[in-house]
Amino acid sequence: MPKMKTHSGTKKRFRITGTGLVVRSRPGSSHLAPGKTQKRIRHLRKETMLSKADLGHIRQQIANIR
Repeated sequence: MPKMKTHSGTKKRFRITGTGLVVRSRPGSSHLAPGKTQKRIRHLRKETMLSKADLGHIRQQIANIR
């Protein structure tokens, strides 16, 4: 059976912390910024943890990263 490959799109969008948690960036900060307040844009810069519902699927896609 061939080796499982890491999904390229997932590799760019998620990272694994030292404790094994999966971190993602927040959506909505790439364009149409004038319609958003500065506070909202500032809060979108922060990363957040992945929800438990998506965790299993994403871990399988980035299994070979570390």
